[in-house]
Amino acid sequence: MEIKQKQVIQSVANALQYISYYHAPDFIKAMANAHEKETHQSAKNAIAQILINSKMAALGQRPMCQDTGIVNVFVEVGMDVTWEGDLSLEDMINEGVRQAYTNSENPLRASIVEDPLFTRTNTKDNTPAVIHTKIVKGDKLNFIVAAKGCGSENKAKFTVLQPDESLTDWVLKTIPTMGAGWCPPGIIGIGVGGTAEKAMLMAKQSLMDSIDIADIAKKSNPSNIEQLRLDLMGKINDLGIGAQGLGGLTTVLDVKIKDYPTHAASQPVAMIPNCAATRHLHFSMDGTGVAELPDVDMSIYPDLEMDYSKYKHINLNSLTREQMGEWNIGDTLLLTGTIITGRDAAHKRLKQMLDNGEGLPKGVDFDNKFIYYVGPVDAVDDEVIGPAGPTTATRMDCFTDMMLEKTGILGMIGKAERGQATTQSIKKHKASYLIAVGGAAYLISKSIKKAKKIAFEDMGMEAIYELEVKDMPVTVAVDSDGHNIHSIFQNIQVVSTKV
Repeated sequence: MEIKQKQVIQSVANALQYISYYHAPDFIKAMANAHEKETHQSAKNAIAQILINSKMAALGQRPMCQDTGIVNVFVEVGMDVTWEGDLSLEDMINEGVRQAYTNSENPLRASIVEDPLFTRTNTKDNTPAVIHTKIVKGDKLNFIVAAKGCGSENKAKFTVLQPDESLTDWVLKTIPTMGAGWCPPGIIGIGVGGTAEKAMLMAKQSLMDSIDIADIAKKSNPSNIEQLRLDLMGKINDLGIGAQGLGGLTTVLDVKIKDYPTHAASQPVAMIPNCAATRHLHFSMDGTGVAELPDVDMSIYPDLEMDYSKYKHINLNSLTREQMGEWNIGDTLLLTGTIITGRDAAHKRLKQMLDNGEGLPKGVDFDNKFIYYVGPVDAVDDEVIGPAGPTTATRMDCFTDMMLEKTGILGMIGKAERGQATTQSIKKHKASYLIAVGGAAYLISKSIKKAKKIAFEDMGMEAIYELEVKDMPVTVAVDSDGHNIHSIFQNIQVVSTKV
């Protein structure tokens, strides 16, 4: 069968656009079930925001998350396939990525940097993808196209256990060290066996399977692997980490395990989480045309609306440290006023400028304002800004003392936990750390009424913005007395098992 290169390019581009705004039905159903049974109010609210955001993204055909991911492609190539055109398969896939991420109707955030050790220069089109190819019998192409956000990708773990050591023990000890930056509830993928790189690849591949843990639980005679999946899922959820690390019943929606024969002296184990923006699509090509993508059934979404009745309205433009002193962890707030944005690269450049005696960039006034850790998607049509959810705040811990001491900020907005030293710095400066829901980027963007770049425009999505927000929903995670809503991670104790 002859495969036309333009059809491969278009199929990959279409798939990446599709998964930027459509969750798979199995994920929506699993999240709806988690929301229905959740008893912890903060976690239930977070799951509701993720589901509402997902529906909004699907209807608006805009990214569900501002981190539109690093592209992962798994492709099986039939041995009898022939090709029309002179591009390599890798070049076809990367051209599809390029077209998807630069689509004027729904531009996706370009996050890939080349020269990763030194200049870390953005490639501007999110290429290249990470591509895994397998040669199989037949005359078709079978694709899995995924976009993996780095809030979860950065939490990948690997170890080599002794053959008699417990996988369960290692998983349960390791999950709390991942914090909340991977935006639970999500899926845990585990690869066991082979060699180091094989275990990591299996862990990633396992995340591409559908959520089927409920069906496994109904089996009268599950296999050993299936029983281990059930056992791990129950024990991980019993840790009480919950949605966004806020506590609650559901940390994982499924646990996936792939294994492979390994050396008698070894037990390589890899673990990779998939976040609340679980994005992957499977399709085949047989030479007859561009791949057809699944129809979307909007009726699978639960009928949810944001309940703001228990939120406190906060005017950021008149907020004082004394008023912040009345906040307690877990308080839900609706922020109105001016905030300044800044991510990793912006913080690094700010530090360089301050260390060199240059001061802060002209036109940037952090004094008595909050800094929001965000790298938004570009706006389209009449949008003020594209999807603009929080990035993992833990990465900015090393800059927190500097920002609190030298810029006059009142506090920070991000996602996930802060380190103990950062929490103490927040307490020392009578500041606050607020969290927005990771996985609710399109919902959050609707609370942003004005946006303008005010510094570091050359950094693309890392540029500093001044935002005017109205009723932006957040939760107090570290209050000005140093109380930390994510202290659950420091208190988890795991009992050893023999499994």
